[in-house]
Amino acid sequence: MAKWKKENLKLRQHHNWRGKPGYKIFVADKGAVRFNYPQTWVVEPASDCIKFFNVKPPHHKCILAVSYIKLPAGIDWRGLPLRELVKSATDGKERDPRGEIVEAHRPDLEIAWQDYSYLEPDEQREAWSRICLSRAENIQCLLTFDYFPEDAPQREAVWQEVLRSLELGRYISDPSMGDMSN
Repeated sequence: MAKWKKENLKLRQHHNWRGKPGYKIFVADKGAVRFNYPQTWVVEPASDCIKFFNVKPPHHKCILAVSYIKLPAGIDWRGLPLRELVKSATDGKERDPRGEIVEAHRPDLEIAWQDYSYLEPDEQREAWSRICLSRAENIQCLLTFDYFPEDAPQREAVWQEVLRSLELGRYISDPSMGDMSN
């Protein structure tokens, strides 16, 4: 089981952290993974990921989960397309694809994700899921986002902000000052 350590740091007077209004900045492992999430959401570690809930469980209506791995350095991972990894991530699982795989390429990041539907076991009704893989150099990140179809309009804005703000492998030497490379 992975060990997670939540650390709250007092920011220095002239720190450089700037988040979008209404959002907080999540940073894992000094910058291995970074993105914005809604400031009212609850963050809880799980055995294999960090989970973000729109309200405290068990009353939540959606879950955003993040995990990542450090890939061996010195290998050009572009030869292993994320699109193929997204396809294989749900092979044999009880999830039905909804639409095509979406890909995005930024100078520092590649992203691929797909929507799925599945039977939510607790409520015994249809739920939707997004499974996203992203990669930058030797960091590969998995994001999953589970929610109910009627909540899709509100969740889409959250998803777009998570992807817009997603950064991998941008390490910070002094978290109390923020990212000084901006």
